[in-house]
Amino acid sequence: MTSEEDLKEAIAFYREALQLLNECGEAYLLGGAFAIRHHTGIFRNTKDLDVFCKPSQYTRILKFFADKGYRVELTDSRWLAKVYKDDYFIDVIFNSVSNICTVDDSWYQHAVNANYEDIPVKIIAPEELVWCKSYVQNRERYDGADVNHLLLRCGKEMDWKRLFARLDQHWHLLLDKLILFQFTYPGDYRDIIPQWLFDELIKRAQEQYAIPASTEKVCLGPLIDNTQYRTDVVEWNYKVFTIKTI
Repeated sequence: MTSEEDLKEAIAFYREALQLLNECGEAYLLGGAFAIRHHTGIFRNTKDLDVFCKPSQYTRILKFFADKGYRVELTDSRWLAKVYKDDYFIDVIFNSVSNICTVDDSWYQHAVNANYEDIPVKIIAPEELVWCKSYVQNRERYDGADVNHLLLRCGKEMDWKRLFARLDQHWHLLLDKLILFQFTYPGDYRDIIPQWLFDELIKRAQEQYAIPASTEKVCLGPLIDNTQYRTDVVEWNYKVFTIKTI
């Protein structure tokens, strides 16, 4: 099968899946490659579609597709399920693997209206995309380029206070992304990144040196890569950040 035929089959499946999702009646949002394309214009061919919903919704979505004859799978009860048709599938995402970026009503309130192949859909706002992608920094996948492109194309209209609130707990990650953006686009960051935000983050970084170090040996690495910091926890006796559960 040619890549063009493969793409046509994928699009046909996505249209079918979205029509069924609309028929199902459960609210959902599109993320992944489609959201990146909508916000940045960057196209990536993919064999899956990322569908986001609240944790209370995914069981009803899976049951609906199962009743229609699709193969469904609860891949990871913390955050991910799947719906399959031949070589194609949709990811039903309701959280992040660390249980930090839990989908809730606010995601729907800030969603963006769009169309996929003439089917009305709502897609994740750039602020939530940046929030989620800031935690994807593992060996197999690193979403830093996606964050850079989102900031470049959407930053001037972005709600920076809302993004700051999303990442307030782990503000180091936001500072990391802003410095990476400055490095990547040295001629653009002044018109995009608010100086008040950068100044606040730098102030926090400086103030850390005025307080004593933690009495516990803590490694937050597993929040951004849940495999590569195993040695820190198992052999070097670092404590893992307490992760909330659903």
